[in-house]
Amino acid sequence: MGIKLIQLTIVRQAELLLFVTDSIPTDSLDFSPIPDRKRLWKLNDAAMKLLLQEIRRNPLLWLLVFVPIALAAEKLNHEAHTLHFILSVLAILPLAVLLSHATESVAAKTGDSVGGLLNATLGNLTELVIAIAALQAGQYTLVKASVAGAIVTNSLFMLGASFLLGGLRYHVQEFNRVAARFQAGLLFLATIALLIPSAVAEHEALGKAGLNRDLSLALSFLLLVGYALGLWFSLNTHRELFAGTGEEHEAAWPIGLALATLAGVTVLVALVSEVFVGSVQYAATAFGMSPAFVGFIVVALVGAAAEMAAAFSAARKNRLDLSVSIALGSAAQIALFVAPVLVLLSYLIGPSPMDLNFWPGAVAMVLFATLTASLVTASGRSAWFVGVLAIMVYLMFATALYLLPPSGAP
Repeated sequence: MGIKLIQLTIVRQAELLLFVTDSIPTDSLDFSPIPDRKRLWKLNDAAMKLLLQEIRRNPLLWLLVFVPIALAAEKLNHEAHTLHFILSVLAILPLAVLLSHATESVAAKTGDSVGGLLNATLGNLTELVIAIAALQAGQYTLVKASVAGAIVTNSLFMLGASFLLGGLRYHVQEFNRVAARFQAGLLFLATIALLIPSAVAEHEALGKAGLNRDLSLALSFLLLVGYALGLWFSLNTHRELFAGTGEEHEAAWPIGLALATLAGVTVLVALVSEVFVGSVQYAATAFGMSPAFVGFIVVALVGAAAEMAAAFSAARKNRLDLSVSIALGSAAQIALFVAPVLVLLSYLIGPSPMDLNFWPGAVAMVLFATLTASLVTASGRSAWFVGVLAIMVYLMFATALYLLPPSGAP
């Protein structure tokens, strides 16, 4: 009975529409916009077909079903933290793959330098969302551990894994040595900014007098100025030095579809990251992980999933300039932009101002990661064993944090 009623209603509406259409004089209508609208509809339809084709082709993208499941599970049951943790990780993985595919398409149009910067900026949004959520909760240990962990993860694990994956397919790969040394120089600048507050904190009279907090605020402004000048140098005055050495690649997606995918996926990653932040501490306790290990390793790996997918895919396609630009560019952006911004935001949304006084172990790991990245990128050539060296340093740090979590973390 219900189905027949619906069919009757549709028929009546169709008859009414035909009557109204016949009663309108056609000579008074302007149909000139119709071809433009048809052309736009065809473009949108073609872009959607490309996106659906990529989802059908890649089985990992089938995990996109976990995105709404993770968001809905967090709303329906706030107490199932371990389940939320697992669902959020499963949801972030396919989003990372989509982001990497869109980034490669943009980089094919804009160049590897700009494409790497775009991917690093959008990818670091995840780390920023995670850090802001922890900042509002006053979990400054998690914030500092995630910042330091992101720098070390990007400059060691992401860079090393890119060298390893690319080296397994190609005997020797080449990349822009100037661009790599430039990013490593920015990282070294940030390491100095982290060393100074830690050294001042050793003097209790100065640290308790509030000098460390004021010093961190001043250093944050200096780091932001240095980062802005670095962008001006690499994208404007000396951009020819950062041109990729690889051949031109045809974009897999149109630039419009790639940019729309970047924007949409970034929003979804930010939403899923909020679920991840709310469950990671409880899941860490359930899995027997220390807070330092969670912030330095787990949060950093999940937060950098989108960038890693793009960097690894580019390395396997012999586009090592893009991989190095994503890995070191992301690490430099975390150190020179995200960390200072978090210090400034702590004055607005945090329970108390945050400083740049990281515990000595974190500063040492950031320093050694910077030196290692400078060493492995000095020649502008890489092979699979170079990646193994960088990954081994990262695994040493992870083992130390898992077995000997720092007791003096601020």
